[in-house]
Amino acid sequence: MLIEVFKSKIHRVRVTASDLNYIGSITIDEDLIEAAGLVVGERVYIVNVNNGERFDTYVIKGKRKSGEVCLNGPAARKVQRDDIIIIIAYAQMTPEEAQNFQPKIVFPDEKTNLLT
Repeated sequence: MLIEVFKSKIHRVRVTASDLNYIGSITIDEDLIEAAGLVVGERVYIVNVNNGERFDTYVIKGKRKSGEVCLNGPAARKVQRDDIIIIIAYAQMTPEEAQNFQPKIVFPDEKTNLLT
């Protein structure tokens, strides 16, 4: 049996842009992707602190050290520039694996989205 377990989180980043006409996804600064142990194309859940919206999409790589966090496609309707969001990823594993698993949690600077 597999269970779904909290894998990683980028906690409280500021949305820098939204692009309704892009195909879809969330563009994230490459430094944040690596720090959180995310994979390009991985499914992530977005929680908008400002309006309570919760939805999922997938990761695409943004420019390193840019602080970029851009919601694309239909997800752009669920956020506004400067909204604060939380990006969460889950992983499937056995209950035995989950006992010793340690999630990665990243706390970037909320104004710049950069790692301190």
